[in-house]
Amino acid sequence: MKTYRLASREGHPEDSIIKVNDNLTIGGSDLIIIAGPCAVESRDLYLEAALLVKAGGAQILRGGAFKPRTSPYSFSGLAQEGLEILVEARAKTGLPVVTEVMDVRDLELVIQYADILQVGSRNMQNFSLLQEVGKTNKPVLLKRGFAATILEWLLAAEHIMKAGNHQVILCERGVRTFETFTRNTIDLGAVVAVKELSHLPVIVDPSHGTGRASMVAPIARAAIAAGADGIIVEVHQNPDQALSDGFQSITPEAFTRMVIDLRRIADAVGRNLPI
Repeated sequence: MKTYRLASREGHPEDSIIKVNDNLTIGGSDLIIIAGPCAVESRDLYLEAALLVKAGGAQILRGGAFKPRTSPYSFSGLAQEGLEILVEARAKTGLPVVTEVMDVRDLELVIQYADILQVGSRNMQNFSLLQEVGKTNKPVLLKRGFAATILEWLLAAEHIMKAGNHQVILCERGVRTFETFTRNTIDLGAVVAVKELSHLPVIVDPSHGTGRASMVAPIARAAIAAGADGIIVEVHQNPDQALSDGFQSITPEAFTRMVIDLRRIADAVGRNLPI
């Protein structure tokens, strides 16, 4: 058996399908689109964005209430206020929400609000956090570390699953290389490899994977063609004024056009992108 025995396809040949709520699953023949601003910046701005991405084809809302930032002076989220805004957006749109949990100390709070717990790239090997989210009954979106191998990524998932939670969704978001034109180097080969090695669903983050708004839609199209189970993208009404990651955020109009293209590609590769 592989060292990632629970995540391995050896002991679980069929694709896993993660249930988000009574009407939505991740994995299988249906594709998933997760969208929204990088961070919850204000109530009015986020609620407007939520309605726009829903109209454009999103099935899950994203938004950070706690934001890990390289600079301690950058906007780092609204914390509980941001979580409360996410819940209001869920009520207005009917869409579940995914948000990042950065610290074990915040886990109980985030669980009260989120439908899906995100473990970000910087925390992929925060084993205490992995074990604690593994004790919850919430689906976990596990982003690949920016310097992690595929094996390390799968073993991080194994920590969550070994603690009891098998509802893991893997997310390829690019790795750090010597290239400087893009923020990271998106690894679509990893999507193909992980689909071969593991039964867990895999989605792609073309926003963090490229760091350039102009590249988000082409990489999203390539991800679906490569076999990804969905995408997660950052969408903002005014990217130039965004408090976090505006340079890689696409507008709601661009998002709507992208979803139309993704639906065509889904049809071509025998997948379904629900309307």
